[in-house]
Amino acid sequence: MARFIDRVVLHLQAGDGGHGCASVAREKYKPLGGPDGGNGGHGGDIVLEVSNQVHTLMDFHYHPHIKSQRGGNGGGDNCNGARGEDLVLEVPVGTVVHDDKGEVLADLTVPGTRFIAAEGGFGGLGNRVLANHRRKVPGFALKGEPGQARDLVLELKSVADVGLVGFPSAGKSSLISVLSAARPKIADYPFTTLTPNLGVVDLGDDSYTIADVPGLIPGAAEGRGLGLDFLRHIERTAVLVHVVDTASIEPGRDPVSDIEALEEELAKYQSALDADTGLGDLRERPRVVVLNKADVPEAEELAEFVKGDLEEKFGWPVFIISAVARQGLDPLKYALLDIVKQDRARRPKQKADKKHTIIHPKVAGRKSQGAHLDFTVRKDPQVEGGFIVTGEKLDRWIEQTDFENEEAVGYLADRLNKAGIEDELRRQGAVEGAPVTISDITFEWEPMAGGGDPTATRRGQDARLQGTTRASAAERKRASQARRGLVDEYDYGQDEHVTREGANRDRWQG
Repeated sequence: MARFIDRVVLHLQAGDGGHGCASVAREKYKPLGGPDGGNGGHGGDIVLEVSNQVHTLMDFHYHPHIKSQRGGNGGGDNCNGARGEDLVLEVPVGTVVHDDKGEVLADLTVPGTRFIAAEGGFGGLGNRVLANHRRKVPGFALKGEPGQARDLVLELKSVADVGLVGFPSAGKSSLISVLSAARPKIADYPFTTLTPNLGVVDLGDDSYTIADVPGLIPGAAEGRGLGLDFLRHIERTAVLVHVVDTASIEPGRDPVSDIEALEEELAKYQSALDADTGLGDLRERPRVVVLNKADVPEAEELAEFVKGDLEEKFGWPVFIISAVARQGLDPLKYALLDIVKQDRARRPKQKADKKHTIIHPKVAGRKSQGAHLDFTVRKDPQVEGGFIVTGEKLDRWIEQTDFENEEAVGYLADRLNKAGIEDELRRQGAVEGAPVTISDITFEWEPMAGGGDPTATRRGQDARLQGTTRASAAERKRASQARRGLVDEYDYGQDEHVTREGANRDRWQG
């Protein structure tokens, strides 16, 4: 039996960024040709795309753990790593995306719209990009950032024009089966409908969709019965139809009390629907009352008796039908069509999003290349004399640093100093050797010399260039002259004087 899944929890892991490469060009006659390490590729995003070809969240129910592709590492010879491929997941029209705290991130109602559910990490920079006038040949590269990991809740709210509500066994499933081609389960016991049923009512050139939900009972808005799980499916409907069982023999049940009880539950189930769907409050939606089971003589008599009272009390159209005997259906179908047409004329028509509008979630603390360098420094409550530094970009810098490479650590120190963190630590009374925690790294603070001038020390500089054994231009010139016999290679006396003739006479003739 097929299952209707309308709520799932996804565990997403976007692709990590590839690591940058630390490489030096090595060619003939170029012993130190300069840095040529490429950048790492960005990790792949996880994207939700609205599709008319998907009608349930069942695939996600069985595969909730989703991970996108990692970015490739950079290589030598200025080769950048490949970008991780985005993972595009199709979701039904009417999918609402919540974060793990219940906040609505996106309401996906237009086919083609895309939502960035999890962003891939940025690739690390290679040493070619990190080179500057002070750091000619960096012996390090930045690591790729981890992709975004998060849990999201997907909730499906059916997009139907007409919603059927009523007590269990009121005949909602029978009604939708005779109005459309839907074939829901029908039986003579309560809560026959365990999942929402959708159908299309075809009236020649016109049509509209209709949905019924599991029977509501008093207390459904607080979680009793099945109503709480499926009330969301009537939030988007343009008109609500009260299906009333006029043949019920339960004590205390009558059409008026049934309608009032359901209206009370609908009033309790209020959320920000005006902002959510643009259809306004549930209490403001048009209503239609359907008195069902008129094929039973006593039920038909009761329906005729209360019809006028219901119209006077609620002011809604009332129809007497029999879904089983297919009586009184045509007036009901065309009356619902008129209400739906009025609603469609009032609302702007939504077209398929062929340009793929992309929704970027605003998530606090999310990494971004343009993030503002904001940080705070506070005293560590658990470590005497310690400090804790927090900031979005600072966390990124920690993730990018290879702490096994002293030069990379020096580069990080330069960045932190330039950001003003050392000045702030001094202002708050930090002393040399004080434990400072940034992200998940704790280190002993070593103030930079000169009050924070990063050029006053050797941190972050390339030690290979400071102690190179390569001959200078003057040394190479003298060696050339010595090979030609113009000078004595080992005599640096002031009276040394060599002529071309003497050099030719003393040169070995072989």
